[in-house]
Amino acid sequence: MKTKLSLLAICIAGLSSSAFAAPDPVQLQQAITKQELALKQLKNDLAELAAQQKVQGAEQKKQAEVIAVTKQDVTSSKFSKFSFKSYGSLNYISDEYYQNVQDTDPERRARFDVERIVTEFGYQFNDEWDMEVEIEYEHGGTGSTLEYDSFTESGEFESEIEAGGEVMVEKAQLRYRPSDAFGVKFGNIHLPIGLSSILHKPNQYLTVLRHRSEAAMLPAVWNETGIGVFGEVANFHYQAQIVSGLNSEYFRTYDWVASGHQKRFEQVNADALAYAARLDYGNFKAGSALGVAYYYGNTSANRHQSNKITSDGRVSILALSGAFVQGPWILRGQYLNGTLSDSDAITQANKTTAGLRPGNFTQLGSKSEAFFVEAGVDFSDFTSIPMTVFVNIDYSNPLAEVQTGTATKRHENTWTSVGVNYFPIDEIVIKAEVGRQQVAMAGIPDTHFFALGVGYQFSL
Repeated sequence: MKTKLSLLAICIAGLSSSAFAAPDPVQLQQAITKQELALKQLKNDLAELAAQQKVQGAEQKKQAEVIAVTKQDVTSSKFSKFSFKSYGSLNYISDEYYQNVQDTDPERRARFDVERIVTEFGYQFNDEWDMEVEIEYEHGGTGSTLEYDSFTESGEFESEIEAGGEVMVEKAQLRYRPSDAFGVKFGNIHLPIGLSSILHKPNQYLTVLRHRSEAAMLPAVWNETGIGVFGEVANFHYQAQIVSGLNSEYFRTYDWVASGHQKRFEQVNADALAYAARLDYGNFKAGSALGVAYYYGNTSANRHQSNKITSDGRVSILALSGAFVQGPWILRGQYLNGTLSDSDAITQANKTTAGLRPGNFTQLGSKSEAFFVEAGVDFSDFTSIPMTVFVNIDYSNPLAEVQTGTATKRHENTWTSVGVNYFPIDEIVIKAEVGRQQVAMAGIPDTHFFALGVGYQFSL
């Protein structure tokens, strides 16, 4: 192209120089013809150049669009590996309660409670590896408070570093799952003991509070550090775990071994490990299912003052659970049976635990029992109102049997209630419940409670 333009310039220069010479008609006509051909060629060359530039511009634009789309795909691909979930509940409770175990004249109190806010972060490394971190904020945060424990050991004040609640890591696990039939998870993991370990979001149980029967026997949404295998074969789901065990220094009459959960300490004693297993047929989160779970572990070796007791303090727990969800009908239930060996030796050793007055510590149960049944009807199957009406019964007896002597009936409780769940949108539930608590001990009057709650759950 440059050569053609140069020739054109030479021709124009030659024409200009010849204009000052004597005109020769033949030569002039030849020069004009030559120049016309050159101009025509120049127009063609300029048109060709413009077409090439247009093509190049379109290609550059296309390349830029491809690069932009690629960058966007890479960015979205990275963020698509992240997941975020959250759920929480806020409650209002008005109930009658006793100042201490000797009190037979209940007092009514009302209170608000930011029961819990839970955030869960996940990352999918690839098709086989992923991780989850779950952080729970209970009862509004942390700080320094003085609590009055009214219903235990004749009543006492306890100083704790919390402001009505706590912030804790409820789950921090890595998972490797090469197939649906087999996977491995390790870290801080949920134990599959108790239905609350599976159905712990507000829309997954009907009562305002999680079931009282389970709270009177097991740690809430029980989590320990360890390793486990899991998988799904046909419609069967299995789990088996080796985890950190409980600490019998903190076993209490009113909630059996639940307070032995070592969540309060910076480091967890692991001199005694525990074993947990579960087998479900069906899926409790999806609807109907049947399940059986078992826990076993020694507890004395995990005591901070392990020289106070030489026996093992073996804990075994059997959990049977079932659910039937079909159309508008909802029915769920669970039975828990637990045994504690050497319960008398642990009772005597715990009498000198810091914060407890010697002689005021009541006995621990060598056997504990609890169950609940909840039944509901989803009226959205019949009307346009997204509402579920339910009835519920909870029962707990952490002193079903004792090693020696006679077990007190003061901690054997039955709660019966009726209530409603209303779903303004799928992610939010508003609950109301009214009920009665009965104590098995003669001379202790029944008490009544009313509760309102609002819960949410979502995932990104």
